[in-house]
Amino acid sequence: MNKKNFFNSKFVIFLLFIIVCLTWGTTWIGIKIAVETVNPLLAAGLRFVIAFPFLILITIFAKSPILFPKKTGHFFILLTIFYFTIPYYLISFGEQYVSSGLTSLLFSTMPIFSILFAKIILKDKIFINQLIGISVGFLCLIYILISEGLVISYTDFLGVISILLAALMHGFLYVYSKKAGEGINVFTFNTLPIGVAGIMLCLLSFYFEDNHFQNISLNSWLALIYLGIFASVGGFIAYFFLLKRMSPVILSFIFIIFPVVAIFISSIYDNKIISTNFIICTFIMLCGFAITKLPIDFLKKKMHKV
Repeated sequence: MNKKNFFNSKFVIFLLFIIVCLTWGTTWIGIKIAVETVNPLLAAGLRFVIAFPFLILITIFAKSPILFPKKTGHFFILLTIFYFTIPYYLISFGEQYVSSGLTSLLFSTMPIFSILFAKIILKDKIFINQLIGISVGFLCLIYILISEGLVISYTDFLGVISILLAALMHGFLYVYSKKAGEGINVFTFNTLPIGVAGIMLCLLSFYFEDNHFQNISLNSWLALIYLGIFASVGGFIAYFFLLKRMSPVILSFIFIIFPVVAIFISSIYDNKIISTNFIICTFIMLCGFAITKLPIDFLKKKMHKV
């Protein structure tokens, strides 16, 4: 098996899918810990500033261009502002008032936006099995979070709205990148946008926020390092690698799975016991994911021949 076929193999794609789910499932606790002693603009900016040098090294090592191709300047601007800069500030802002588990639930509405944008932008067909699978997963997820004691009515309204807006922007960019970002190397996709977004967020923080670096706790620094290296570098590259090889609707199911990871990790962090309801609903939710993989067109052809 040559190098190209290896990276496109089902095993590698499945492995990267699991890695993204696990990495992004722990991101929410990392953000929550970071914003305990760091202002939201600065927290989002430092995360990307930490990630930027590692991405440059990886891009150079992979012999990939850092600059976007000609005639894709508008896409670079959209990606930098509406995928990295604004959404990650909104998430950091929202997690000041919303629990990490509820934040992951709110952000998992992204597939709904992704489905709508895929229909509008890419003219994709949305099969009934995909709608059923995502609906089953989403309903189970809501039940899991409510049963774990996360009550939506007690959250701050601005925090909820900010996270939903971040999900909306990501839903658009995930689908639009399938069209406008075709042919752009996965490392190019992330490196410069993250660097520019990080610098912009830090500059905005120095202007609008009252920062005291001596008051930043060790836990917050460790969380920022984790978010910068593992979540931003590893997670983003793996996700955009998958985005070019999987349907955006199927791939968006990551945003149904990672909140379960977030709740599981949170239970360990907070020393809480995982309930039987959690295990059962997780199983049903993953069955919903399996439903989205049914080859409906193939089955219809077979039935028609019979």
